[in-house]
Amino acid sequence: MSVARSKDPDQIGFDTARLARIDEHFGRYVDDGRLAGWQVVVTRRGEVAHSSTYGLRDRESGAPVEADTLWRIYSMTKPVTSVAAMMLWEEGRFELTDEISRWLPEFADLRVYSKGSALKPYTVPAVEPIRVWHLLTHTAGLTYGFMQTSVVDGLYRAAGYDLYPPADVDLAGACAAFGELPLLFQPGSAWGYSVATDVLGRLVEVISGQSLDAFFADRIFGPLGMTDTRWWVEGDEADRLAALYVPEPRSGRAVRYDSLGSLAFSKPALLSGGGGLISSAADYHRFTQLLLRGGELDGVRLLGPRTVRFMTRNHLPGGQDLGTLSTGGFAETTLDGIGFGLGFAVVDDPIPSRVPSSVGEYYWGGVASTAFWVDPAEEITALLFTQLMPSSTYPLRSQLRQLVYAALRD
Repeated sequence: MSVARSKDPDQIGFDTARLARIDEHFGRYVDDGRLAGWQVVVTRRGEVAHSSTYGLRDRESGAPVEADTLWRIYSMTKPVTSVAAMMLWEEGRFELTDEISRWLPEFADLRVYSKGSALKPYTVPAVEPIRVWHLLTHTAGLTYGFMQTSVVDGLYRAAGYDLYPPADVDLAGACAAFGELPLLFQPGSAWGYSVATDVLGRLVEVISGQSLDAFFADRIFGPLGMTDTRWWVEGDEADRLAALYVPEPRSGRAVRYDSLGSLAFSKPALLSGGGGLISSAADYHRFTQLLLRGGELDGVRLLGPRTVRFMTRNHLPGGQDLGTLSTGGFAETTLDGIGFGLGFAVVDDPIPSRVPSSVGEYYWGGVASTAFWVDPAEEITALLFTQLMPSSTYPLRSQLRQLVYAALRD
């Protein structure tokens, strides 16, 4: 599948010449070696205004980025898992205030890190249980081992949970391990990017009675026609997958990263709801159009419109922003003026970030520099795909926003 331009940009409020700046700007990243290749899709009012590719999906083989190239989307899996959970919520299967230990007993009787070293941490009892809404908003007190900012994420790494989990551990086993580790903070008291969405994926499994991949296939990907989105690639499909790169420290040139990239070629033991999917521009375009249209696309409704609006409001305690509540060490989004909903960062005030956007815009990205946003006010969706780790290497996301909003003329 591909995403072709479906409308003259000038007919939907864009300046065609200004949209062309997107290709010129990001083309320079490829021409000087900082990126191998990329793909961009911009829509407005349900019409594709701009769709372009540039460079190579595999620099070493010379294979170009094509319309159907597959990309590791990493944390762009999180919104899909959040939609899955809220589909079950709409069926009355749980309440957002429910304690997750009702289904996942390993999260009962939790302890919270207070002081001390990784060798001798001092913990105190949790005064608040982890509830479902804590998982959706990353306020559960869980963390990631790769954050490198706290004693607790050091304990995660010591237990084998860094950027990837131990090779032989499944989702149930990982959640059992997380339940044994101390929380970074009392649930609901701060915001910390974490394995919370992986735990949410396990909750989907237990409540639905299906594995996460089966639930996604039966309830989301199949109905939406997302035929390219999967957990791993094999056979002829493997040739469509873009290679993974990291910046060479001295030159900044993108160099191949096969030690992690090769993990996409076999079924993982752990189906990560927080970062496990591979997808295409056409597929994720359909997912963002579903969101923009209030949970329905081409006659298929996954969520009610009020649920989507509820998910994409700031749910942080007291309406605070990430700049106030974040525990630090996070580089995937601007923090000031940004709230967090049920699975998405949400723009409360675009001014502190110094990047144009609309109040109510929601978004997320992946560690290999992929990104998306949905702007209900302007009826815009935008998608960026490339494969460079980490996502904080270059300001690709903010630059795409500058270019897209500068091209609006109505």
